Amino acid sequence: MAQRAAGNVFGTIARRILPRASDYKGLRHSWRFDLTAGLTVAIVALPLALAFGISSGLSASAGLVTAVVAGFVAAIFGGSNVQVSGPTGAMAVILAPVVATYGAESVPLLAIMAGGMLVILGLFGLGRVVSLIPWTVVEGFTLGIAIIIFMQQVPMAFGMTATVGMNPVLAAGEAIGNADWSVAWQTLLIVAITWGLILVLPRIHPSIPASLIGVVVATIVVLLFNMGIPRIGELPSALAAPSLPVVDAATLSSLAGPAVSIALLAAIESLLSARVASRMADTGPYDPDRELSGQGLASIASGLFGGMPATGAIARTAVNVRAGARTRVSAAVHALLLLVVIYVGASLVSIIPLAALAGVLMATASRMVSGKTIRSVLRASRSDIVIFFITAAVTVAFDLIIAVWIGLIAAAVVALKHAADQAGVRREELPGERVEGDERIALVRIDGAMFFGAAEKLQHEFDQFTGIEVVIIRLSHLGGLDSTGANALVEIIETFEKRGVTVLLKGLQPRHKQMAGAFGVYEALRDGRHAFDTLEDAVEHARSHIRRGPWRGSVAAVD
Repeated sequence: MAQRAAGNVFGTIARRILPRASDYKGLRHSWRFDLTAGLTVAIVALPLALAFGISSGLSASAGLVTAVVAGFVAAIFGGSNVQVSGPTGAMAVILAPVVATYGAESVPLLAIMAGGMLVILGLFGLGRVVSLIPWTVVEGFTLGIAIIIFMQQVPMAFGMTATVGMNPVLAAGEAIGNADWSVAWQTLLIVAITWGLILVLPRIHPSIPASLIGVVVATIVVLLFNMGIPRIGELPSALAAPSLPVVDAATLSSLAGPAVSIALLAAIESLLSARVASRMADTGPYDPDRELSGQGLASIASGLFGGMPATGAIARTAVNVRAGARTRVSAAVHALLLLVVIYVGASLVSIIPLAALAGVLMATASRMVSGKTIRSVLRASRSDIVIFFITAAVTVAFDLIIAVWIGLIAAAVVALKHAADQAGVRREELPGERVEGDERIALVRIDGAMFFGAAEKLQHEFDQFTGIEVVIIRLSHLGGLDSTGANALVEIIETFEKRGVTVLLKGLQPRHKQMAGAFGVYEALRDGRHAFDTLEDAVEHARSHIRRGPWRGSVAAVD
């Protein structure tokens, strides 16, 4: 028995961590697309990795280490076939104050701690939690991220560098207002060339690597006309050797809070990115539990090499999908190419104009949310429209975690209101032929869930029943019963009984009996025998009360 249990545990761990042969299904036919996509993503990811390393308060090499090491490990062990992982803007925003407080040397340890938490979350199967996030929240988040990605490129499109830490929208406005048009017209031209090729080439043939060709053509134009516009520039020449960071109890205690925040961000961002990617292309479903474990292992590996925590990167993942990726080979190739660039191709890559990369990302951002999705939202209910745009706005104005929480809260409030609106009290006709006295019996059915959101409404509706001597409350249609609902049911029974109205219960479902018993629903009845399994028995008992006449004391004595 113990061996079987141990085998089951090991099997669960293996399924949620170890790679599978099915990860590379179809590679024989897709390897060309995967190689091209990996090359395209590597070109896009390189300046982003350098920039995010610097903006987090660390260094360009830290961002590059994360893109190489975490990108490769997540590609092998992650749960998505097309997810590209590495340093992200959201992670840089969280890391900047941590670096300012605890120092840059704390980041590798933070990456290992947060990565360990993610592995545990994946092993416990908590990746499915993301499926509880409503569609409108996910689409609103996607729209917000698309706006951020687009706005982040505006300074680069105008030949400028954004102010570190400034909101992307404000930074875009600042760049436009302070643009040097002797340079800006050239960078905007390169953006237009790159973006135009990305739009036109797929119409000629969908397999053309439009992003890659756009970058190459833009670079050639810059070289031919000797344009003096910003380029990627000098790169780090080597990676640091792996090593374990210094650990002590005091350090672990002080970094526990930031590590939890980082793990939550990595989980939310990676799972939402993988979920969005799974809808962008038909490359198979993603495994959320394995995605958490894979991202955890990626952050641990990054920390060992002196890097920063990693997450799934929606921008690079979108580029990967649009470039034709079909398997995780493309993400692995992207990481390996970045490694090759460090040691071999640094001088070649350094001449690529940043404006060309801005064009790639602007084109990607513009296609992240389709017009069909926007039209579907606008045709939905007002509450869905509000949730969609609030989530997008908060994502742009603040950050991903706040946006997801606010979106979830808004969606929960709407769902609760909908559930409360569905709950109600319906008066029904007594079955069979009417007999004298039936007008003094109310047969009442509770529909929906009797929970905290609907309890007061149901109590109010019950108060409308007057001129009766017996009320039969049918509970067979009760969808749910929480503590507030059970307490409200007790108050309804007691209110009727105090008015001299006998309450009979019919059809309380087994799944609700424990809650009802805990809050004294049965004790509130005038007699313990006033709970029935069939409607016929309840109606017959009610009619017997009418035949005996109005209650004049303890009915239990005559029942």
